[in-house]
Amino acid sequence: MILLTDELRNRLLANGLQRDIDHVPVVKFFNPVGAGTWLITEMEPDGDTLFGLADLGFGYPEMCSCSLAEFTSISLPFGLGIERDILFEGLFPLSACAEAARLAGSIVESERLLRAAAASLRNRQ
Repeated sequence: MILLTDELRNRLLANGLQRDIDHVPVVKFFNPVGAGTWLITEMEPDGDTLFGLADLGFGYPEMCSCSLAEFTSISLPFGLGIERDILFEGLFPLSACAEAARLAGSIVESERLLRAAAASLRNRQ
């Protein structure tokens, strides 16, 4: 699978040029045979350095930089590699994702909670 389409790459690069903005994640990567999940908001002009929220499955998601080249070079069992969630739609700024993930202990659980909270707010209106 191609981890980044041209459109996603352009959005990430554009976000990387806009500092001090709480961007909404553009792409979600995950380990299909493990606990790793990454919500990525921006890319540096080098075309490799990504920034976002990382959850390696230890209960402590954190904001960090990571490498697209490293993602593409990872070889997992059964011939798999790191995947992009093609159905992912960023709905909340990274700071909200990070706080929810910190409270929930994982990105995956926090996404469920954030969606439920947003749905509850919509139903009140």
